[in-house]
Amino acid sequence: MDTQTYNYKVVRQFAIMTVVWGIVGMLVGVIVAAQLFAPALDLSNIGPWFHFGRLRPLHTNAVIFAFGGCGLIGTSYYVVQRTCNTRLFGGWLPAFTFWGWQAVIVAAAISLPMGYTQGKEYAELEWPIDILITLVWVAYAIVFFGTIAKRKIKHIYVANWFYGGFILAVALLHIVNNISIPAGLMKSYPVYAGAIDAMVQWWYGHNAVGFFLTAGFLGMMYYFVPKQAGRPIYSYRLSVVHFWALIFTYMWAGSHHLHYTALPDWTQSLGMVLSLILFAPSWGGMINGIMTLSGAWDKLRTDPILKFLIVSLSFYGMSTFEGPMMAIKTVNALSHYTDWTIGHVHSGALGWVGLITMGSLYYLIPRLWGRDRMYSTNLIELHFWLATIGIALYAIALWVAGITQGLMWRALEPDGTLTYTFAESVKASFPYYVVRLIGGVLYLSGMIVMAYNVWRTVRGDTKASALPATVETSTPVTPAAPQLNTASQSH
Repeated sequence: MDTQTYNYKVVRQFAIMTVVWGIVGMLVGVIVAAQLFAPALDLSNIGPWFHFGRLRPLHTNAVIFAFGGCGLIGTSYYVVQRTCNTRLFGGWLPAFTFWGWQAVIVAAAISLPMGYTQGKEYAELEWPIDILITLVWVAYAIVFFGTIAKRKIKHIYVANWFYGGFILAVALLHIVNNISIPAGLMKSYPVYAGAIDAMVQWWYGHNAVGFFLTAGFLGMMYYFVPKQAGRPIYSYRLSVVHFWALIFTYMWAGSHHLHYTALPDWTQSLGMVLSLILFAPSWGGMINGIMTLSGAWDKLRTDPILKFLIVSLSFYGMSTFEGPMMAIKTVNALSHYTDWTIGHVHSGALGWVGLITMGSLYYLIPRLWGRDRMYSTNLIELHFWLATIGIALYAIALWVAGITQGLMWRALEPDGTLTYTFAESVKASFPYYVVRLIGGVLYLSGMIVMAYNVWRTVRGDTKASALPATVETSTPVTPAAPQLNTASQSH
């Protein structure tokens, strides 16, 4: 019988590095959280490399692009092969995407502590690294869309729509926002200026959230939630509406980061209105994911992997409710520049992105190494509670800190003078920063537990599985009806 194997090697590589970079990124996050109430930890006596201003962009880049990026590329390579019933396209290109992406991450880890930065949120890396990112991303797009082009199943499953949308949007965002004029090996100047530069940056910055941290991980959700639940996706039609509504709406929302600035008022208002509209498709996707458990709610009691996936959707829903609310000008007047924004970002990044990635990896890793299950279900359960309690403490502490800061900054005496100094608001935030650190330590501890569990599983400290790792190319596969696609095909 003619058989061809899937390319699992590159998926394994990305899966392992997702865990590794997750620990690194979150460790740096714990360090910068500690620096906010213990400034001596900036290690000024050693040099400037450990200052908050240099470690903080390292933390964001490590968590988003190293941890999140490896998770996205790895899972997309797995999902596109399984749902298209064909091997990855491109020969050596998948390997290039892996090693190229690791080179980007290492270059970021070296250059950011050295102080080389464009000074743009989520786009700090200088022009030589930006060029490498572009090359890797083009290769990634060729592999992904080439695989879809040679698929053996006519239907393109919805997860691939989200992965594909994420790949194309990130390419557009990266190229447009990072057009710059080199002024040395690690120095450049943007071609935009003033308010236009700010607008382009936050068009990029918010859509990095919208497409990298949302659309990509929704692709993950639409495959791994139905697979782990053993149920078809609740509504295939809703998933299609969810995709197109999200793709259209997100692109316009970036200006809500620039309320009360030099940006034209109509542009700010447009961003606010589109952000409010964004609430509908976001919650449509959340409901679609959670309702996939209809008829299988009892599995939540015994399946910790499913807990990761479903609780991540709860955080997705909460974050996408909070975001549009914070985009309203009157609310933004209170929340902007406060730690409320930081709490919001982390409830999305750690609650949604982190948990959905961990749940997907727990599903994936035994199958990639031919095991019947993860080494320890109890350790998965422990990781779930460490992560959930950790992010809950983190987010709640910063919500309270942020609202406290906003109220203190706007408090006025009868004669119009400020009631509190800025220093007093910092002092009032101190206990919440301690709670944030505790939350971060718990979340990091969960990642270390995961790393141990993954190591024991990969090493073979569990039973071998009979799950096939090949596609039988001589036997055509007839796709099921769309609404039954996920549950009925043996992907």
